[in-house]
Amino acid sequence: MWAYKPVIEVWIDIGDLEDYPSNLIPGFYDRLVKALPSLQEHRCTYGEPGGFLKRVEEGTWPGHILEHLTLELQNLAGIPLGFGKARDGDRRGVYKVMVRANNEEVTLTALKYARDLYLALVQDTKNPVAEVKEIVEKLRDLSDDLLLGPSTACIVNAAEERGIPSIRLSDGNLVQLGYGAKQRRIWTAETDQTSAIAVTISRDKDLTKSLLASAGVPTPEGRTVTSPEDAWEAAQEIGLPVVVKPIDGNHGRGVFTNLYTQKEIESAYAVAIDEGSEVLVERHIVGDEHRLLVVGNKLVAAAKGETVWVTGDGKHTILELIKIQINSDPRRGTSEEHPLNPVRIDSAVELELARQKLTGDSIPPVDQKALIQSNGNVAFDVTDLVHPDVASQVVLAARVVGLEIAGIDLVAQDISKPLAEQNAAIVEVNAGPSLIFHLKPASGKAQPVGQEIANHLFPPGVDYRVPVVGICGEKGKTPVAEMIAHFLRLSNLYVGLSCSKGLYFGSRAVPNTNTSNWENARRTLLNRAVEAVVIENNHLSMLIEGLAYDRCQVGVVLNIDPKANFPQYAIYDEDQVYSIVRTQIDVVLPTGVGVLNADDAMVVQMAELCDGEIIFFTENPQSEAVNTHLQKGGRAVLVGKQQITLRSGKLDQKSIPVPRYSEPDAASPWKAMNLGASIAAAWALDIPFNVIEAGVETFVTDTNTATGA
Repeated sequence: MWAYKPVIEVWIDIGDLEDYPSNLIPGFYDRLVKALPSLQEHRCTYGEPGGFLKRVEEGTWPGHILEHLTLELQNLAGIPLGFGKARDGDRRGVYKVMVRANNEEVTLTALKYARDLYLALVQDTKNPVAEVKEIVEKLRDLSDDLLLGPSTACIVNAAEERGIPSIRLSDGNLVQLGYGAKQRRIWTAETDQTSAIAVTISRDKDLTKSLLASAGVPTPEGRTVTSPEDAWEAAQEIGLPVVVKPIDGNHGRGVFTNLYTQKEIESAYAVAIDEGSEVLVERHIVGDEHRLLVVGNKLVAAAKGETVWVTGDGKHTILELIKIQINSDPRRGTSEEHPLNPVRIDSAVELELARQKLTGDSIPPVDQKALIQSNGNVAFDVTDLVHPDVASQVVLAARVVGLEIAGIDLVAQDISKPLAEQNAAIVEVNAGPSLIFHLKPASGKAQPVGQEIANHLFPPGVDYRVPVVGICGEKGKTPVAEMIAHFLRLSNLYVGLSCSKGLYFGSRAVPNTNTSNWENARRTLLNRAVEAVVIENNHLSMLIEGLAYDRCQVGVVLNIDPKANFPQYAIYDEDQVYSIVRTQIDVVLPTGVGVLNADDAMVVQMAELCDGEIIFFTENPQSEAVNTHLQKGGRAVLVGKQQITLRSGKLDQKSIPVPRYSEPDAASPWKAMNLGASIAAAWALDIPFNVIEAGVETFVTDTNTATGA
């Protein structure tokens, strides 16, 4: 009822602070601005930068301030979230604060930090700048542990921008995009179509090279070796210099390039064998490392690697120069947000230094350059420079291995020239490649790789949603949900139904299911066999759990009880209940339909909230709302004692006899109207009239499952 995205609602009791708005707390404004100068960007009530701070200066209460503090602390921690609200609670000093939440634990933690920061600012007990810095670091660490990694997140964000819903399936990076039978799954840059065979091939560098060579893709000569002595022998066969690397390693670990001597090669073998199961020796290719990203037989991004050097000053050791000149670069860090890793003295660096007759403790003279790393720094965008021949070769490499998304490593002197002209070669094909250096390159422009992958998974113009029907109302929800599911089954669709009687897949009741509306509804969306979804939503579940889906094709509102209330949640009057129920219509897709009871005045008001079309259903042939709607060319279902008429504009489209079990009587006055609502929903789903009529004649409610079971 607050937003189209997940939010957290918290209740706070501010006690005596009710008497102390921000303008009555000495020095509060100045301390707040000093602690969080970026709050200047919050527009708030005035709709302009500085709007929120103006409210603070004029005087506002803790709930409102807590909302903005929570949002800004998350923003500073790299979690950009823009939605927040603060509203009065049910008694003096109690407020509701709502904040957009990507992860419940992260946002709750941010709320607690915001509370502590507010109290510190009120009481002037801590250094506000230091306090904010510490909080942001803690939130950043927590978000690194709990939120999606940047590669997965960029795909999810790109999908959601197109209206494709997402569901996180694990604590890691496994995410479902879309619902039911039209869903796709991703895990970082791997998808549910990524072949296990292709992944296995890509991990075996020797096998990969063999397959690529057979297809005419340029690769460096080489072979696997079994000992240091064999490595030196292979190097002599191939011709110096050579590269030594683990056959199934990753992230450049244990890779040694441009090796000339027996000592270097045997030392490299000792390290490489620890990083993988076997060691590969191959011809050294002159040039720079490049990583090219292929998505669905298309090159979408390319990044270049650069060697890393330090320059002597006659004072500091190599280790100290690495810290001062390299690792101080803000682009370097241990989190996935950083395109470059910090440089550490490992066996590869030690070998590189030894070749220059240096160690980590050496102090190079002024202006003497020392090579620290010759690989592992691929983070400089060169997408616009890639030659068409290079693009076709890397696309072919991905196809040969069998990967729809692949990171192709090649070594070339000039990526803007064909590979054959410069004796360049493809050295690796990687499944599930990291996307971070395409998203945040160390230099050059970021590439829309998330959008490219989302478009590959869900090509533009292809329908990526299964029909979702949501039903709510004070009375009649369950039979209406059952009837709509029945109509869909007769259309040869595999239906997931979540209602107060339980959870159903097809015509099968799923035993021992969670009684939570939200949990059962979510299970229908997760099921890969489900081709249509019908979900009953009760008011309390909508209030405290929200909806399990983002948008629906059809939203049905049967009625509102103006006397309904939920005092334990500070819902006391009909306007508050209306704000809950309207959610069902708020989420109807622009291409969807809202089905509304024209005989309930409060429900009729919801017509203006619907992004899609409206179909009214009524027992009153003189209904003013319906007649006005029909005059404008709208659709309506007229429920009579003998028949139900489907009318579009001034024309009757179909008349369906009312079966005896649906005739209104004193005991069940809503049966005929329930049928009218169900027929309207079936009409909205474009179910053929003959199927609807057959469904009316054959529907029998499930009497074997007790309500609530």
